[in-house]
Amino acid sequence: MKVTILCIGNLKEGYLRDFEAEYLKRLKGYAEIYVRELKEESIPEKAKGKELEGIKDAEGKRILSCLSNGDFLVTLDLEKEEPDSVALSKKFEDWMRKSGSRLYFAIGGSLGLSDEVKKRADASISLSRLTFTHQMSRLILLEQIYRSFRILHHEPYHK
Repeated sequence: MKVTILCIGNLKEGYLRDFEAEYLKRLKGYAEIYVRELKEESIPEKAKGKELEGIKDAEGKRILSCLSNGDFLVTLDLEKEEPDSVALSKKFEDWMRKSGSRLYFAIGGSLGLSDEVKKRADASISLSRLTFTHQMSRLILLEQIYRSFRILHHEPYHK
């Protein structure tokens, strides 16, 4: 199984990179996990309306360019269902089965995901009703993927 997390932007702080490295190490026993950082557009201070949509569209095109026909895409979207960890593990198992061997997650930039990416998604979830930075969402997603594998393999996990 190959899981790729497509992220707009990168992790700048060392402690965040350390957290990511730790979970990527933990996940090695379960699947091939890749994080692909994509260029984040700069947002002019007074940008609004169509300019903001244009920025989201440009970032969305970068996400979509990483996908091939048949790749299974899960988006993180604040407006979607917010499963608990056990429910997420069941969804994750279903997504792995449906994806064949190529499962993708997309995390938008600070403006979120473009409508085009949302339409392309095969599934969407919310990690929380709270708003997180896209960098934090990436780390939370990695931890939840790890937790899902632990649950699916009937291994202990913190409840």
